[in-house]
Amino acid sequence: MFKGSLVALITPFDGNNQVDYPSLKGLIDFHVEAGSNGLVIAGTTGESATLSRSEHVDLIVRAVEIADGRLPIIAGTGSNSTAQTIDLSRAVDDSGIDAFLVVVPYYNKPMQEGIYQHFTAIADAVDKPIMLYNVPGRTVADMLPETVARLARHDNIFGVKEATGDIGRLRAIQDRVDDNFMLYSGDDFTLLPFIEAGGHGVVTVSGNVVPEQVARLCRLAFAGHSVEAKALDDTLQALNKVLFIESSPIPVKWAVSQLGLMGTNIRLPLTPFPSQYHEQMRAAMRLAGVALEENA
Repeated sequence: MFKGSLVALITPFDGNNQVDYPSLKGLIDFHVEAGSNGLVIAGTTGESATLSRSEHVDLIVRAVEIADGRLPIIAGTGSNSTAQTIDLSRAVDDSGIDAFLVVVPYYNKPMQEGIYQHFTAIADAVDKPIMLYNVPGRTVADMLPETVARLARHDNIFGVKEATGDIGRLRAIQDRVDDNFMLYSGDDFTLLPFIEAGGHGVVTVSGNVVPEQVARLCRLAFAGHSVEAKALDDTLQALNKVLFIESSPIPVKWAVSQLGLMGTNIRLPLTPFPSQYHEQMRAAMRLAGVALEENA
């Protein structure tokens, strides 16, 4: 299954606040050339919560067409409604995607049994395999290791994106699942120790800006080149920090605009990246190896 740097791709919008498909093609080509190991389309970083159903489906279908088999496409289709998640997932199940990323239901705060039944119902309803996504900082509900272990026994659930940033949580899951169950970090800050502790990769925000560096960090960590990996990770931590100085994807969309790949448009209720952070972002990008003009 997937291994390495899976980029949670931002969704570019044009001046009319519609999906900017020419820019989407440029972004996907950028990640193919940079060596990213896969893309998550229409996840949280892709502003999925602001997409209409038709936009959501079209975005995933077009991304598959643009990628044209050059790298895996994982479709973000989760919501806080089991029925709506199944409906959306079925709409793209045969589009050529490689897997689904499905988040723990947000806002309605299901109990562990509700989380288990939610994911089981979705996994039963679709053909493509599912990556679970636990991000209690956004959903409030926290999928505990015991629930992950129950779900890991389902034939159509292959892994989990664990975004607590807690390596202890990774170990608790490892203790309860088989070795073939895939474990992905959802936290760029702790990517290196996550892989060193036995993780299989990352669903990354920072990889939108520095895809080659994040993919290389994964490779170094897998190969056990700890000194080189730590040196590279050190150059990325300032960028990781500023990319979350305001709610994601506010900072990352502005950062990618500085690469000339897209505009800065973002949908309400999110607002543009404040100018007070622009130079901090540029400095962090330069430290991470991005070539920017000093007076940009």
